[in-house]
Amino acid sequence: MSSTDLKQESPMSVPVLIRQDTQPALPTYHRQFANPAPLGVLSFGAPVFMLSMYMVQTDGVTTDNLIVGMALICGGFGQFCAGMWEMACGNTFGATLFGLFSTFWGSYGLIFIPGTGILSAYNATPQTAAQLHNAIGIYLITWFILGVLLTLGALRTSIAMLSLAIMICSTILVLAVSEFTQMASVTKAAGAMGIITGLLTFYVGAASLYTEDNTIFTLPTGQFRKKEHHQA
Repeated sequence: MSSTDLKQESPMSVPVLIRQDTQPALPTYHRQFANPAPLGVLSFGAPVFMLSMYMVQTDGVTTDNLIVGMALICGGFGQFCAGMWEMACGNTFGATLFGLFSTFWGSYGLIFIPGTGILSAYNATPQTAAQLHNAIGIYLITWFILGVLLTLGALRTSIAMLSLAIMICSTILVLAVSEFTQMASVTKAAGAMGIITGLLTFYVGAASLYTEDNTIFTLPTGQFRKKEHHQA
């Protein structure tokens, strides 16, 4: 008797249908990630708006040390969380954007913490004190270059997002110029641009947050038409 005959005569080869009269005690949920973009965008915009209001000396405020907590927690930690969640969602651009700017706010806040010794190192002598503003200017120029790279990556996102990226780069550039020149007029111009950038950030963040599932209206962002890939 061949092996084929054994397979045909084996009762295990006959399909058996099993009736299930039970159901799980709890429903089965499929894991789904929330949209981390609103958290990332708004966490960036809040310290931008706050610092810019200080720069234009709103209501006579000239000391901006209060920005340290906002920069480290809201701008740094908030965007870091959003960046990691964007990475989990598979969004490389969002993860890079929020991840990078979380380090921007984190490193900026550390400058003003006495324990880091950054400011004390420059204030040690008159010669090094004169270098502080130039050093911050170089710091900002570095972030301007990174901002340009991110702006080029946003060319196919939306009008609102692209406009925000351009405003961020422009504000950082004017901030760098204000540090190099130490002109009060340039500093106030950078602050005014920062206020506009902050308000635009609030709009983009709200547009990402407001959906048909949770609000009665949505905000337009001017989505660009995606490039269609044709198969040969």
